[in-house]
Amino acid sequence: MSNPYIEKAEEAILHTYNRFPIVFDHGEGVHLYDVDGKKYLDFAAGIAVQSLGYNHKEYTQTLKEQIDKLTHVSNLFYTKPMMEAAEKVIKASGMSKVFFTNSGTEAIEGALKAARKYAYEKDGEADHEIIAMNHSFHGRSLGALSVTGNEKYQIPFRPLLPGVRFADYNDLESVKAQITDKTCAVILETVQGEGGIYAATEEFLRGVKALCEERDILLILDEIQCGMGRTGYMFAWQEYGVEPDIMTCAKAIGCGVPVGAFVLGKKAAESSLKAGDHGTTYGGNPFVCAAVSKVFDLYEKEQIVEHVRTVGAYLTEKLDELAGKYDFLKERRGKGMLQGLEVTGRPVGEIVNRALENGLVVITAGSNVLRFTPPLVITREDVDDMVKRLEASF
Repeated sequence: MSNPYIEKAEEAILHTYNRFPIVFDHGEGVHLYDVDGKKYLDFAAGIAVQSLGYNHKEYTQTLKEQIDKLTHVSNLFYTKPMMEAAEKVIKASGMSKVFFTNSGTEAIEGALKAARKYAYEKDGEADHEIIAMNHSFHGRSLGALSVTGNEKYQIPFRPLLPGVRFADYNDLESVKAQITDKTCAVILETVQGEGGIYAATEEFLRGVKALCEERDILLILDEIQCGMGRTGYMFAWQEYGVEPDIMTCAKAIGCGVPVGAFVLGKKAAESSLKAGDHGTTYGGNPFVCAAVSKVFDLYEKEQIVEHVRTVGAYLTEKLDELAGKYDFLKERRGKGMLQGLEVTGRPVGEIVNRALENGLVVITAGSNVLRFTPPLVITREDVDDMVKRLEASF
């Protein structure tokens, strides 16, 4: 059956996504509704973005009020929302300085520039190298693609950024083997998302941090998907006690508005990017920073991180039960409310499509993993509802 909305979209929008044949109209809490009024339980949250769910009254009211005040003046001036948002990011992370961007990809670009500038400040050379991880994903721009360890995304766009070496995730010896006198940074996701939902081991993350400190190399942790409470800590690295030199954030930091950030520790902040080295016209504008500021307030007020630890444990338990019940589910992986079920022997996309038919939104990671990144406000009852719909889809 043809859909006039979809037909119009395909006429006008560049086809870089194979979208599902659904046109969503609005959301409420942890549910989405399409233009035909069908209700869906959302366990994707816009790819780990809508942590507070949909139509959160306090959040939306803050944005409405900010629209009436000011949405943009450029970074040539100060604004109150930017100062408030920055203060809350620094308090939550315990780091030193923040730069607001428009997206996660731009946060990665800024982090890479900061790392290279840090090395340049030391020796005046511009030929430094970065170590990234195989099966990683950091974004679609040329710089972010350069440190994304998946040839499928890279091949059509080569040559990419020079001086990038790849190591194996959770293999410390592999990282050691890639270090040279030119290495200026190691970049990795604290929990790999697109690569299949793999969490760093404590031994690996602590080992990489020790290597970086020994060689004065910067550690960049990508928390774009796994940060902002999703693993049961405000930032996933806090569970390990391994503070990065640079952290990238986006997605849930704004809960729906286009905003990201890279955050620098004291060493990187003092000896890398200076005035004129980096910039953005829209980044950190009053509208998105009002959202960021309110998100941190609501996380504290509604005890989101504590809630994730409780309900995330229940989600883990139920997914483990599913993995033990069905032969085609090889294993569960993940932390908190960033979870994956590895599927074998049948197309994972088939399960996703059937789930949509049954009013459940789940997405994939890699080529064979069902990914669960629900709003962080889900309840145990929502988990039970998800399991029921998912089993019907099996």
